[in-house]
Amino acid sequence: MSKQILMVFHQSTSSPGLVGQLLQTGGYRLDMRCPAEGDRLPETLEHHEAVVVFGGPMSANDDDTLPFIRAELDWLPLVLTSEKPYLGICLGAQLMARVLGARVFPHAEGRKEIGYFPMRVTPAGLEDFGRSLQVYHWHGEGFEIPSDAVLLAEGDLFPNQAFRYGDNVYGLQFHPEITETMIHIWTERGADQLVIPVAQSRPEQIQNHQRYGGAIATWLDEFLWDWIGESALRESA
Repeated sequence: MSKQILMVFHQSTSSPGLVGQLLQTGGYRLDMRCPAEGDRLPETLEHHEAVVVFGGPMSANDDDTLPFIRAELDWLPLVLTSEKPYLGICLGAQLMARVLGARVFPHAEGRKEIGYFPMRVTPAGLEDFGRSLQVYHWHGEGFEIPSDAVLLAEGDLFPNQAFRYGDNVYGLQFHPEITETMIHIWTERGADQLVIPVAQSRPEQIQNHQRYGGAIATWLDEFLWDWIGESALRESA
């Protein structure tokens, strides 16, 4: 059986984007599940090498109204106990932050980050990111850094942009998986969000993706193999 990675989505129309492309190129099979559409999460991660939980328009605080959010919050301790690599992207990071005891909350002034904005690497994040990057966002909530986690990157509008818990649990507020095709889809479906202050227009997002997307792809290709523990194998191949 080929190695597989569990990918958790929150909408049936979601895509693993560049993250999925790179992992498939590296020989992994993607086990894609959407609890919001009735998919069950596995009771064990014995048959998975790692877990990626993606974003969505709902909140990590919606566990009182959305049963699948409650189910994911109850399931995530299994991931921690398994000690398998975990990558949470946007909502996926916020869900893990909550499980680790941190708050998830909207911007104090009700602002949102939509488009490409700078992410500044902290000294603790240099090994994971190498340098500061312009990264893609689409969110109106942020997370506290859990008490036992390490802040890896900061931003202007939402100060906490990335954290690491233990050796292989990561939370990213931004979307490294974004592709130009996904930007077209997101800006079409979320066109009403593009009129809010600070949000970048579709042409601006596309232009910025063409400008900054290559650097993100280069970083992501290296980061994923370090995260999953295969960088040494790739270097010796």
